Amino acid sequence: MTTLTARALLLDMDGTIVNSDAVVERCWRRWAEEHGLDADEAMKIVHGRQGYATMAVLLPDRPMELNHEDNRRMLAAETADMDGVVPVPGAPAFMAALASLPHALVTSADGPLSRARMTAAGLPMPAVRITAESVSASKPDPEGFLKGAAELGFAPEECIVFEDSEAGIAAGRAAGMRVVGVGPRAAAHGPDVTVADLTQVRVETDGDGGITLRITTTA
Repeated sequence: MTTLTARALLLDMDGTIVNSDAVVERCWRRWAEEHGLDADEAMKIVHGRQGYATMAVLLPDRPMELNHEDNRRMLAAETADMDGVVPVPGAPAFMAALASLPHALVTSADGPLSRARMTAAGLPMPAVRITAESVSASKPDPEGFLKGAAELGFAPEECIVFEDSEAGIAAGRAAGMRVVGVGPRAAAHGPDVTVADLTQVRVETDGDGGITLRITTTA
């Protein structure tokens, strides 16, 4: 058991509280194949970044405006496809426990996609949310997490990030925050603690607004 304390939590969405892997696989494999890329290799890096940033990694010599055009089409396709979108195990109880505590969604999805996926997963949308439209740089840049902390009114060191991806964990680290890694992708990328899913996290409050996390770790 590991115990962490914080004043606020910053939550990634895909792979962290919402399991959207089925949709991501369908859309990104199709895109990779259309561009002559090895889909298996592409899938190793698509998680965590905004679409245009992933495309820039996969096709480094491609004009960025083409990546932004494809990203708009990708977002529309993903927003129209909710087949297989479900909550990560433990996410409903985890989000219910946070209802009255400071927390924010910090996601590389845009507003429509984040609302669609949270709704499909049956999870409440946090009042504070940092989406693709909110930032000028994609994860692994820390901008999103720093904006989330600022909107909640807390210093970075008072926040804990929940993330599943290499890019997201790097962003949390760069923001000066502790990171709880969630799921099979997380452990290899240096989070402070790792859990298989959110059933391993218990949220408590100290009565003075502080948040205590009781975590059954897997690594």
